[in-house]
Amino acid sequence: MARSVLVTGGAGFIGSHIVADLLRAGYRVTVFDNFSSGLRENLAALDGDVEIVEGDILDAAGLNAAARGKDVVSHQAAQLEITKCMEDPLGDLHTNLVGTINVLQAARLGGVERVVNASSACIYGQAVEPPSDEDRHPHDPNWSYGASKLAAEKYAQIFSNDYGIAVHSLRYGITYGPREWYGRVLTIFLKRLLEGKPPVIFGAGEQLRDFVYVDDVVRLHRACIESSLAGAESFNGGTGVATSIADLASLACEVTGSGVAPIAENVAPGERSELVDGRMRLPSELNVMHLSTAKAERLLGIAPTVSLRDGLRREWEWLLEHPDRWTTMSY
Repeated sequence: MARSVLVTGGAGFIGSHIVADLLRAGYRVTVFDNFSSGLRENLAALDGDVEIVEGDILDAAGLNAAARGKDVVSHQAAQLEITKCMEDPLGDLHTNLVGTINVLQAARLGGVERVVNASSACIYGQAVEPPSDEDRHPHDPNWSYGASKLAAEKYAQIFSNDYGIAVHSLRYGITYGPREWYGRVLTIFLKRLLEGKPPVIFGAGEQLRDFVYVDDVVRLHRACIESSLAGAESFNGGTGVATSIADLASLACEVTGSGVAPIAENVAPGERSELVDGRMRLPSELNVMHLSTAKAERLLGIAPTVSLRDGLRREWEWLLEHPDRWTTMSY
């Protein structure tokens, strides 16, 4: 069983939950993070139990040193913001592709047996036959972010084939929960409800999304670490359930007991909202993100367990205790 794990981006939202889970399971954990978006606060409760190395995945030498002697590398560091990938596609490519190649090289040079790579459901682009299956659905990203993540998966496959490293890429759906950053649709809904305002739906809110609670992603992650599967594999980090944005807004109102109802604003893709802090409705947005969980159930014996209602309630309770965490919007 692997005992030592390097987690890139371990101070981020998903990364910090992964770190906490690994520590609870008895692993020795090293966090490698440049703190550009991750927060030391996310690791504060773990002080003394985890080694923290401040470094950037674009610094190959620093990454090589951190990976040396580790059993597993969990690569969670990434450029995540869609507007940033539109404004600076080369920067997005550099971080997500070159950074991942550096991670794979560090794993090879350090004798690492297994890499778990954070990918994204954005590699599928517009869903053709939902729910999207890992091995049969077309890979046709609509944003450059999805293209950089897809390219990183391809390099992972090449490194696995050439050097025998087991690489599992996790195609995260819309992952939510405590410590999530403020900027995505659910966080905007909850922030407004915290302020006594109704959530704002852009258009009819018919877009479908697969919302997966962070604990279910973490369980999938550890199943990959502890799996005996060899080679390169990709797994969806979703629930198999698609929820419309309109239904999400209604559920948020219900779970929070706000006593308000969602309102609609006619914002076209690429335009900015007059009601939500100038938030832009993303152009080329996905109509459907709906992920199959069959492969993870078949090969890893794992399925999501947290309903959207329960997960939303947990995030709301966290927000009530940490309202200061959501002051600046990132997306």
